[in-house]
Order: sequence, then C-alpha cells, then structure tokens
Amino acid sequence: MLDNFLIQLFHEGKCMEAYKVFGAHPEEYNGEKGVRFTVYAPHARSVQVVGDFNLWDGKLDYMERYTDGGIFTKFIPNVQEFQVYKYRIETSSGALIDKADPYAFFSEMRPGTGSKYFDLAGYEWTDAKWMKNRDKNFHKPLSIYEANLGSWKLKKEFTDTEDGEFYSYEELIDQIIPYAVDHGFTHLELMPLNEFPFDGSWGYQATGYFSATSRYGHPKQLMAFVDAAHEAGLGVIMDMVLAHFVKDGHGLHMFDGGCVYEYDDINRRYSEWDSVYFDCGKEEVRSFLMSAVDFWADIYHVDGFRFDAVSNMLYWKGNKFIGQNDGAIEFLKRLNSNMTEKFPGVMMIAEDSTDFPYVTKSVADGGVGFDYKWDMGWMNDTLRYFKEDPVYRQYDHNLLTFSMMYFYTENFILPFSHDEVVHSKGTILDKMWGNNDQKFAQVKSLYTYMFTHPGKKLNFMGNELAEYKEWDERKALGWSILKYPQHDSFNKFFRDLNKLYTTHDAFYDDYNPDSFRWLVVDDNSQSVFAYARMNPDGGCLVFVGNFIGNQHEEYTVPVPFAGSYKEVLNTDAAEYTGSNYVNSRAIRSKKGKVLNEENYIKVKLAPFASCVFEYHGEETLNSVRKAKAEAEEKARKEAEAKAKKEAEDQAKAEAEAKKAEEKKTTVKKEVQAKTKSDTVKKSTKAAPAKKTATKKAAEKAPKKASKTKKKTTN
Repeated sequence: MLDNFLIQLFHEGKCMEAYKVFGAHPEEYNGEKGVRFTVYAPHARSVQVVGDFNLWDGKLDYMERYTDGGIFTKFIPNVQEFQVYKYRIETSSGALIDKADPYAFFSEMRPGTGSKYFDLAGYEWTDAKWMKNRDKNFHKPLSIYEANLGSWKLKKEFTDTEDGEFYSYEELIDQIIPYAVDHGFTHLELMPLNEFPFDGSWGYQATGYFSATSRYGHPKQLMAFVDAAHEAGLGVIMDMVLAHFVKDGHGLHMFDGGCVYEYDDINRRYSEWDSVYFDCGKEEVRSFLMSAVDFWADIYHVDGFRFDAVSNMLYWKGNKFIGQNDGAIEFLKRLNSNMTEKFPGVMMIAEDSTDFPYVTKSVADGGVGFDYKWDMGWMNDTLRYFKEDPVYRQYDHNLLTFSMMYFYTENFILPFSHDEVVHSKGTILDKMWGNNDQKFAQVKSLYTYMFTHPGKKLNFMGNELAEYKEWDERKALGWSILKYPQHDSFNKFFRDLNKLYTTHDAFYDDYNPDSFRWLVVDDNSQSVFAYARMNPDGGCLVFVGNFIGNQHEEYTVPVPFAGSYKEVLNTDAAEYTGSNYVNSRAIRSKKGKVLNEENYIKVKLAPFASCVFEYHGEETLNSVRKAKAEAEEKARKEAEAKAKKEAEDQAKAEAEAKKAEEKKTTVKKEVQAKTKSDTVKKSTKAAPAKKTATKKAAEKAPKKASKTKKKTTN
C-alpha cells in the first residue's frame, strides 16, 4: 500500500522519495502479483490506467481517489515488464486526454510516447568502495569530459530519410569509458539521460524525469554503465533541467487539464525556448523535482548533477531587471540542502550566467547552496581574446586578467561546453585567429592557460581532437581526422596536458587564494602572462604564455623561489608538431628584484607558445612564510632586546646622573650647612666680648651720672 508519511511530505514540498509512491511498482495484493499505479492529478474528474494489459480499454481500470489531495491509485494484476501504459484523464471540462506517467521508470523509443512498466530491483552493484570514498572534489583534480552518448560514436549516422543507429549503454562501456580514462579525465558528464521526445533538444526538454532514455537501452544497462565507470575510477555527472519542460501533449503540460506543474499565470508560464516553466513555488512540484534528483543519485549512483538554465530560476525568465524568482530560489536552497545532507559526496553544479551572489555558498551561510558554478564570464572573455587579431590584444589585456579579480567569490568550473561548438558558432579551434598553423599554436596555448588557471575543468567531446566540424547530434565525432599529424599530435598534447593537471596538486587546490600568484600581469605591449600555481606545503609550477607572434630568446620571468625550474610542457615541442623552440635544460634562478619577486629566470618563448615549469628546490610557500615569520620574529625580538638594553642603559645613566646630582646636592647642602655652622660659631664667639663691653658701659653709666649730679650740686 501507499506510504502515507511520504504523501504528507509530498504535499508539504519536502519529499525526496516521491518515486517510491507514484509511478508503477510491483506489488502483491490479495494474494495476486501485479503492479500498483499511482498518479497525482488534482484537477481530474477521473483517471483510468490504459495499456497493453487491458488492450487500451480502461473502463475496468478506473483508479481510486486515494485522498482529497488529488492522488489516484489502482492495483492491476498480471502486468508484464516492458508493457506500455498511459493514464487516461477526464478533465474538469469532461474531455479525455492520454498522458505518459510522470514517474515512469522506462518509456517507449521515440516516436512512441507511452510509458513502460519496468522493475528497477535486482541489479547487483559492485561499486561500494567508490561510493564510500567519493566526495565533492574541492581539493582533488576535476577534469570533466562532457559527452552526448548518442553522437560520440554512431553505428549508423542519420540521413534526411533514415534514422541512425545508436550504441547501447553496455556497448559504450568498452569504448567511451577507457577512452576518457586514457585521456586523463576524472569524470564523464552526460547530456540528459532522462526521456525526451525530440533528438534536437539533446535531452534538455524532457518528458520523463525518472525514465532513462530508451535510445541506448533499458535502465539496468545504464546501471551497468555507471558501475563500470566507477570500477575504472571515473565519476559520472548527469545534466538535468529543473527550470522548464517540453510542451508535447503526452507530457507534463496541462497534465490533468489544469496547471499541475506549470504557473497558473500565462505570462510566466512559457519560456523563450517554446517550453514550459516549472512553478517551483508549488509544494508538489518541489517534491517532484527534488525526488527526480534524489532518484538518479539513489537508483543510478550518479556522482553529480549539472543543472541547466539556473539563471532562469534565479530571475524571472533569466532577466535580473524583471526580478528574482523567490519561489524557485527557495526551492533550490531546499534541494541543495537536502542533497548535501543525504548524499554528501554528490556534486551540485549550476550553469548560471548571471551575477547573482553566493550561488555556491552554503544555505546556512546565506547562499543558494550549489557546490560549483560554471564561469561563463571567463569562457566568454577568453574566447573573445583569442578570436582577436594579435595586434589588438594589447588593448584587451584585461580579458585574461579580469577573471582573477572575482574568482574567489564562487567555486568556479571553467567550461568549454557543447554550447560553444553548435549553431554556427564554430569549433574551439575554428575560433582562433590566423591561418591553420597559427590556429593550432594558439589553441594549444589556450588549453594550457585553461588547465593551469584556477578552477575545475570541463571540455565537450571533440575538443580534444581539434575538430573543425561543429557538433551535430545526428553525426559522430570526426574520428578520421586523427590520421592527420596535426590532429593526432594535438590529441596527444591534450592527453599530456590533462595528466599534467591531474598529477600535480599545485593545480587543483583551486579555491585557496594562496595557490595562485601573478608573476607577469601588466606586459600588455608583448601580450605575455606568467603566474605561479602552488601547493603551500609542496609543489610549485610556473605558467608562461606568449599570446602574440613575437619570439623571445630571453624573456625575464620573476619566480617565487630560489632554485631550479624545469620545463615540463611546451606547446611548441616537436612532438606536438611545433618548431621545438623549447627550454631543454633546467633553468637556475638568479637573485635580483624583478617586479614583486626576489628571483628570476630567463626563458625562450616561441610565437603563440605557452610553457609550464616545475620548481625544484627546498623552498615552499609555507617554508618561505615560516622563514620570513621567523626572521621577522627574530628581528622583533632583537629589536625588543636592543630597545630594552637601550632603555636599561638610559635608565642606568639617568639613575647615575640622578645619583650624581643628588650627591652634588648633598655636598652643596653639606657645604652650606658647614658655612652656616661656621658663621654661627663665629657669631657666637664674638657675642660675649660685646656683651662684656656693654655691661661695662652700663656699669659706668650710673657712676658717670652720679659724678655729674654731684658736680651739679656743688
């Protein structure tokens, strides 16, 4: 029977496992084996199940209304695997429409539009170790090979009158998986594998969000493909579109005659791609989409999801001037939070061309919660630069420096995706300026710049072949071009570059600002760039790129450490059909202030060439910092000791001066006291004599007076 708790969560917009309730599930009911069909159709008057098992007559298979919330269910015995079915829905107006099951696990091959019953149970996975150890690769190399399984190789190409023939999931196990591993890629990113009606939409306009496309086989064959990829050490990422869905009549559009999955407001309902926007403000739609993502991670062991057209979820119709789509933003936050909690090793990647802030910051920290975001600005600026005539590149130097001004605001992936090589845009090689040889020289420098620049890497299939032919989903890649030396050597170069990236930890600690340092950033007159990539505790590699046609015999490059610098890749090497103007011997750095560094090397640079040097020496960023910190601490302590001694000496001198002054004062006082004492003594000695004389005078006075009186009497 149905899980009432999951149904409650479904209506609350919190259900991650709605596919365990809805769709077609094997069940034993009243002693009979059969299938239970369950569908959400809130506007329907009634719903029938019609299919191969009842000769498409649903009069005996009306579904029961399970709740007042618009859920219908029906158990039907003796349904066989691969039998086709649909839901016949009576709308509120009384019309009858046949719809594919939104939660079907398998579907008819186009142009058929029916759902197929398929039991997903029973596949025995062998990837337990991989699943236990996988993570989001923030501190690991992440080099993604984006592929369209149908056109990577074809058994038979399409023509205007006949269908082509695809390889199956199982057949591709022995082809694309070892190829991707041999070329140094860490992950396959597969363009949408959910069911879709039109080949030309490449899967980005889907009808079956839980249905593995029947173009390449059935679901268990896809499970075997993912299992084999994991066994080979290759992760699998899948593209999904949560923003919009196809308008085809058998799909989600006006599913029960009303707006179940889309906006009720017609002005917000339709996209510029002639598709229909999901109303991510509806709780049941949120549960549907979250469950779709959970489904592929749980049932197919997918390691990551790249979500297309995220900008059209952050803003109404992708236009920031119309305003933010708060309902969709809240949905994305809920999805990312739930996936991170339930599948901590699964990557959530946004293809977003806007400047919406904090797309890759956690929800808890105020962000949207994605793990990575495609750096569309870097892609556009870089390709614009390499399209330019080299004469004018000096005036657009900032196109290659601007990316590092904002790089640490998000966790970026650098993409050269399928979008850059279709619809008359030209291939990556064809975008380069110049003649054929100049194009090849520059495209090698372009990729060297890409793989040494901070950020994870993504390349669409065919980029590694240096194709001139644009991608066409009806044609296989141009494998025959590898018979030409330039293309074959470029393929070898691409493989070597990828392996250089994946084997040097200095290249993939991307989101640590300490891992990157500009060395030459302002030489616009010569269009030369140089920077260091570092593991603060270990390796250091120096990139030098010459992006115009000048040749340099001794170009001075400041370097971060004293020691030896050995060239480990040069785009002009003979093995890559270059002129072999290379630095064949390790270069010992010289002491001397150049720009902001204390050491430098002089290197040879061919026209349009780039090279990478590996540092050999005792220094690391942290050791230099430690030595500098220790030297500063020593200097600080010495300065403190010196200041302390000077202060002590000053205090001692002042104390001695004070003591001397005090002594001087004491002596002076003693002298003054002695002088005063002597004066007092002298004064005291003279006083008796004076007193005697006075006394004698006093004694004589009466006598004199007596004589005078006597005389007067006579």
